[in-house]
Amino acid sequence: MIRRFLRGDRGIIGEVASCIAGSSDLYADDGRLPANSINFITCHDGFTLRDLVSYNHKHNEANGEDNRDGTNDNLSWNCGVEGETEDPAVVALRRRQAKNFIVILMISRGVPMLLAGDEIWRTQRGNNNAWCQDNELSWFDWSLVETERDMLEFVRGMIALRRRHPSLTRNAFFTGKPVPGRDIPDITWHGIRLNEPGWHDGMAQFLAFTVAGLNASEGDLYVMLNMADVGTDAPLPPMPDRDWYAVVDTSDSVTTGILPRERQQLPLRLAWCVPPHTIVIFEGRTRGLYG
Repeated sequence: MIRRFLRGDRGIIGEVASCIAGSSDLYADDGRLPANSINFITCHDGFTLRDLVSYNHKHNEANGEDNRDGTNDNLSWNCGVEGETEDPAVVALRRRQAKNFIVILMISRGVPMLLAGDEIWRTQRGNNNAWCQDNELSWFDWSLVETERDMLEFVRGMIALRRRHPSLTRNAFFTGKPVPGRDIPDITWHGIRLNEPGWHDGMAQFLAFTVAGLNASEGDLYVMLNMADVGTDAPLPPMPDRDWYAVVDTSDSVTTGILPRERQQLPLRLAWCVPPHTIVIFEGRTRGLYG
């Protein structure tokens, strides 16, 4: 579902929201909890993350089975060009999409699983069944730790954000009821208008939500996901006694996408334009704490 959403499929934001919230539709009725949900984008079978955003079709010719092996249903999107390219616009979109995947993985309730090598932009050149390749196609290239430092630091930053927000890792499903002592719901869903997520909008490609900190010391989160081909203006929810700071922007070309303290913006008005195919995360901090 998340793969379909990020490649631009419309009208599935309700299913996407359910996945982000821990898939209570799958687990809650028999007493299971979000920890029973193992969340992953890619695994040892199938495309790597880089290949997921670089190929529409498998390329398993090297396996010697006339490209018949491996799955044909990859739910991938090559961002306009099949395979490797030097087109800067395509390259930038692919990296943005990969970061979008990492963001959703790290903000979703449940247990995140990351395929080794995705954090350093590893490719199998479109081979989605490389078990028989004992060569550079399937080996872990440690030199990528340096050459792909941008992606590595982004993944590290998203792991750090997840760790500092217990509201993301709590092993309970969201209820929509106020957090004890906070008087705001544990989660609130939005669309391009506050409190109107557009569950029944068959053309929707934008979803936003607020996650309340579990106590006064934990920052709140506001997440905006825009998978449309155009930028989208959307409001930020007013938060009593707290200010919103932009901390993640997958479209940011100056930083890795994890915004350092000096670039974290306090919006001058309660609205934000989210660029195409971009996720932005705001952190709500106690007013006057700094900045």
